[in-house]
Amino acid sequence: MTQSPKSRHQIQGFSLVEMAIVLTIVGLLMATLLPSLTSQMEQQRRVETRKQLEDIRQALMGFAVMNGRLPCPTTQTDPANANYGMEAGSCNSNPSAEGYLPWKTLGVLEIDAWGTKRSVSSSSWNGYWRYRVDREFSNSGSLITLTEVPHSNDALTIRDSSGNSLISTSERPIALVFSTGPDLLPNGQNASFESGGTPGIYESDVPGSSYDDMLIWLSRPQLFNRMVAAGKLP
Repeated sequence: MTQSPKSRHQIQGFSLVEMAIVLTIVGLLMATLLPSLTSQMEQQRRVETRKQLEDIRQALMGFAVMNGRLPCPTTQTDPANANYGMEAGSCNSNPSAEGYLPWKTLGVLEIDAWGTKRSVSSSSWNGYWRYRVDREFSNSGSLITLTEVPHSNDALTIRDSSGNSLISTSERPIALVFSTGPDLLPNGQNASFESGGTPGIYESDVPGSSYDDMLIWLSRPQLFNRMVAAGKLP
Protein backbone atom coordinates (compact mmCIF):
# COMPACT_ATOMS: atom_id res chain seq x y z
CA MET A 1 0.00 0.00 0.00
CA THR A 2 1.48 3.33 -1.03
CA GLN A 3 1.78 5.97 1.71
CA SER A 4 0.43 9.41 1.04
CA PRO A 5 2.85 12.40 0.98
CA LYS A 6 1.27 13.54 4.26
CA SER A 7 1.98 10.20 5.95
CA ARG A 8 5.58 10.19 4.77
CA HIS A 9 6.02 13.74 6.11
CA GLN A 10 4.60 12.74 9.50
CA ILE A 11 6.98 9.77 9.75
CA GLN A 12 9.96 11.92 8.76
CA GLY A 13 8.96 14.65 11.20
CA PHE A 14 8.59 12.14 14.04
CA SER A 15 12.08 10.77 13.33
CA LEU A 16 13.65 14.24 13.53
CA VAL A 17 11.89 15.01 16.78
CA GLU A 18 12.97 11.68 18.20
CA MET A 19 16.56 12.32 17.15
CA ALA A 20 16.48 15.77 18.76
CA ILE A 21 15.24 14.27 22.01
CA VAL A 22 17.99 11.64 21.98
CA LEU A 23 20.67 14.28 21.28
CA THR A 24 19.32 16.43 24.09
CA ILE A 25 19.49 13.50 26.52
CA VAL A 26 23.03 12.64 25.40
CA GLY A 27 24.04 16.29 25.82
CA LEU A 28 22.63 16.39 29.35
CA LEU A 29 24.43 13.18 30.25
CA MET A 30 27.72 14.49 28.87
CA ALA A 31 27.30 17.74 30.77
CA THR A 32 26.76 15.73 33.94
CA LEU A 33 29.52 13.18 33.44
CA LEU A 34 32.26 15.34 31.91
CA PRO A 35 33.17 17.28 35.08
CA SER A 36 33.34 14.02 37.02
CA LEU A 37 35.51 12.41 34.33
CA THR A 38 37.78 15.45 34.19
CA SER A 39 38.13 15.41 37.97
CA GLN A 40 39.02 11.71 37.95
CA MET A 41 41.65 12.25 35.25
CA GLU A 42 43.12 15.16 37.20
CA GLN A 43 43.26 13.08 40.35
CA GLN A 44 44.99 10.26 38.46
CA ARG A 45 47.61 12.70 37.18
CA ARG A 46 48.24 13.85 40.74
CA VAL A 47 48.62 10.27 41.96
CA GLU A 48 51.03 9.57 39.11
CA THR A 49 53.07 12.71 39.77
CA ARG A 50 53.22 12.02 43.51
CA LYS A 51 54.63 8.55 42.77
CA GLN A 52 57.18 10.05 40.40
CA LEU A 53 58.27 12.53 43.08
CA GLU A 54 58.82 9.71 45.55
CA ASP A 55 60.85 7.86 42.91
CA ILE A 56 62.95 11.00 42.51
CA ARG A 57 63.51 11.25 46.26
CA GLN A 58 64.77 7.67 46.32
CA ALA A 59 66.97 8.30 43.26
CA LEU A 60 68.55 11.36 44.90
CA MET A 61 69.44 9.34 47.99
CA GLY A 62 70.75 6.51 45.81
CA PHE A 63 72.93 8.97 43.89
CA ALA A 64 74.33 10.30 47.19
CA VAL A 65 75.13 6.76 48.37
CA MET A 66 77.07 6.06 45.16
CA ASN A 67 78.77 9.45 44.78
CA GLY A 68 78.99 10.92 48.26
CA ARG A 69 77.09 14.03 47.19
CA LEU A 70 73.87 15.21 45.58
CA PRO A 71 73.74 16.11 41.87
CA CYS A 72 73.83 19.62 40.45
CA PRO A 73 70.90 20.82 38.32
CA THR A 74 71.02 20.29 34.58
CA THR A 75 71.95 23.34 32.51
CA GLN A 76 71.98 22.00 28.93
CA THR A 77 69.02 23.42 26.97
CA ASP A 78 69.52 21.67 23.62
CA PRO A 79 67.60 18.36 23.42
CA ALA A 80 69.97 17.20 20.68
CA ASN A 81 73.01 17.57 22.92
CA ALA A 82 74.37 14.39 24.53
CA ASN A 83 74.49 16.15 27.92
CA TYR A 84 70.83 17.15 27.80
CA GLY A 85 69.22 15.94 31.03
CA MET A 86 72.60 15.32 32.67
CA GLU A 87 73.81 17.22 35.72
CA ALA A 88 76.11 20.19 35.17
CA GLY A 89 79.79 19.51 35.78
CA SER A 90 79.80 21.99 38.64
CA CYS A 91 77.27 23.90 40.71
CA ASN A 92 79.67 26.84 40.96
CA SER A 93 78.21 28.49 37.87
CA ASN A 94 74.86 28.66 39.67
CA PRO A 95 75.50 29.84 43.24
CA SER A 96 71.96 29.08 44.39
CA ALA A 97 72.14 25.62 42.73
CA GLU A 98 68.59 26.10 41.48
CA GLY A 99 67.36 24.80 38.14
CA TYR A 100 65.90 21.70 36.53
CA LEU A 101 66.32 18.15 37.78
CA PRO A 102 69.02 16.13 35.93
CA TRP A 103 66.64 13.31 35.06
CA LYS A 104 69.07 11.33 32.91
CA THR A 105 71.72 11.37 35.62
CA LEU A 106 69.19 10.03 38.12
CA GLY A 107 67.40 7.65 35.74
CA VAL A 108 63.94 9.07 36.40
CA LEU A 109 61.14 10.31 34.16
CA GLU A 110 61.78 13.55 32.31
CA ILE A 111 58.47 15.31 32.98
CA ASP A 112 55.45 15.19 35.27
CA ALA A 113 51.97 14.00 34.28
CA TRP A 114 51.09 17.37 32.70
CA GLY A 115 54.36 17.97 30.89
CA THR A 116 55.38 18.02 27.25
CA LYS A 117 58.83 16.88 26.20
CA ARG A 118 60.98 19.56 24.61
CA SER A 119 62.16 19.08 21.02
CA VAL A 120 64.32 22.16 20.38
CA SER A 121 66.26 24.66 22.47
CA SER A 122 63.49 27.24 22.21
CA SER A 123 60.81 24.86 23.57
CA SER A 124 59.17 25.74 26.88
CA TRP A 125 60.07 23.68 29.95
CA ASN A 126 56.43 22.75 30.58
CA GLY A 127 56.15 20.02 33.19
CA TYR A 128 59.87 19.64 33.85
CA TRP A 129 60.89 19.04 37.46
CA ARG A 130 62.17 22.11 39.30
CA TYR A 131 65.15 21.28 41.50
CA ARG A 132 67.06 23.06 44.25
CA VAL A 133 70.06 21.64 46.11
CA ASP A 134 72.11 22.98 49.00
CA ARG A 135 75.55 23.63 47.53
CA GLU A 136 77.26 22.18 50.61
CA PHE A 137 75.83 18.78 49.70
CA SER A 138 76.54 18.98 45.97
CA ASN A 139 80.23 19.85 46.14
CA SER A 140 82.05 17.43 43.86
CA GLY A 141 85.35 18.22 45.58
CA SER A 142 84.43 16.58 48.88
CA LEU A 143 82.26 13.77 50.23
CA ILE A 144 79.30 14.17 52.58
CA THR A 145 80.16 13.49 56.22
CA LEU A 146 78.11 13.29 59.42
CA THR A 147 79.39 16.72 60.37
CA GLU A 148 78.13 18.30 57.13
CA VAL A 149 75.80 21.24 57.72
CA PRO A 150 73.71 23.25 55.22
CA HIS A 151 75.44 26.16 53.51
CA SER A 152 74.83 29.44 55.34
CA ASN A 153 73.68 31.16 52.15
CA ASP A 154 71.21 28.47 51.11
CA ALA A 155 69.04 28.14 54.28
CA LEU A 156 66.14 26.51 52.44
CA THR A 157 62.70 27.07 53.95
CA ILE A 158 59.36 25.42 53.15
CA ARG A 159 56.15 27.25 54.05
CA ASP A 160 52.44 26.73 53.48
CA SER A 161 50.27 29.31 51.73
CA SER A 162 49.61 31.04 55.08
CA GLY A 163 53.31 31.54 55.69
CA ASN A 164 53.68 28.85 58.36
CA SER A 165 57.01 27.01 58.33
CA LEU A 166 56.77 23.30 57.54
CA ILE A 167 60.33 22.47 58.55
CA SER A 168 62.60 22.79 61.58
CA THR A 169 65.12 25.61 61.40
CA SER A 170 67.71 23.23 62.86
CA GLU A 171 67.11 20.69 60.08
CA ARG A 172 66.43 22.58 56.89
CA PRO A 173 65.98 20.76 53.56
CA ILE A 174 69.16 20.04 51.66
CA ALA A 175 67.34 19.44 48.37
CA LEU A 176 63.82 19.87 47.01
CA VAL A 177 61.93 19.02 43.84
CA PHE A 178 58.55 20.24 42.66
CA SER A 179 56.08 19.84 39.85
CA THR A 180 54.35 22.98 38.59
CA GLY A 181 51.05 21.07 38.36
CA PRO A 182 48.28 21.40 35.79
CA ASP A 183 48.70 25.14 35.21
CA LEU A 184 52.40 24.52 34.31
CA LEU A 185 53.43 27.56 36.35
CA PRO A 186 55.24 27.77 39.70
CA ASN A 187 52.79 29.11 42.28
CA GLY A 188 53.24 31.18 45.42
CA GLN A 189 56.79 31.29 46.78
CA ASN A 190 57.87 28.77 44.17
CA ALA A 191 57.60 31.50 41.54
CA SER A 192 60.87 32.92 42.87
CA PHE A 193 62.58 30.42 40.56
CA GLU A 194 61.65 32.68 37.63
CA SER A 195 60.65 36.03 39.08
CA GLY A 196 63.66 36.76 41.27
CA GLY A 197 61.61 36.59 44.49
CA THR A 198 62.90 35.77 47.96
CA PRO A 199 65.64 33.15 47.45
CA GLY A 200 65.54 29.95 49.46
CA ILE A 201 61.85 30.14 50.39
CA TYR A 202 59.49 27.59 48.82
CA GLU A 203 55.86 26.66 49.24
CA SER A 204 54.01 23.38 49.74
CA ASP A 205 50.26 23.10 50.37
CA VAL A 206 47.09 21.34 49.31
CA PRO A 207 45.93 22.17 45.77
CA GLY A 208 43.49 25.02 45.43
CA SER A 209 42.45 27.87 43.16
CA SER A 210 45.79 29.69 43.44
CA TYR A 211 48.20 26.83 44.18
CA ASP A 212 48.54 23.51 42.34
CA ASP A 213 52.27 22.73 42.66
CA MET A 214 53.45 19.45 44.18
CA LEU A 215 56.67 19.66 46.20
CA ILE A 216 58.86 17.23 48.14
CA TRP A 217 62.10 17.80 50.02
CA LEU A 218 65.02 15.76 51.27
CA SER A 219 66.25 16.33 54.82
CA ARG A 220 69.73 15.76 56.20
CA PRO A 221 68.53 13.00 58.61
CA GLN A 222 66.86 11.15 55.72
CA LEU A 223 70.03 11.27 53.66
CA PHE A 224 72.34 10.34 56.54
CA ASN A 225 70.09 7.43 57.51
CA ARG A 226 70.26 6.02 53.98
CA MET A 227 74.03 6.47 53.77
CA VAL A 228 74.61 4.87 57.18
CA ALA A 229 72.39 1.91 56.19
CA ALA A 230 74.45 1.54 53.00
CA GLY A 231 77.70 1.57 54.99
CA LYS A 232 78.84 4.87 53.46
CA LEU A 233 78.88 6.66 56.82
CA PRO A 234 79.95 5.31 60.23
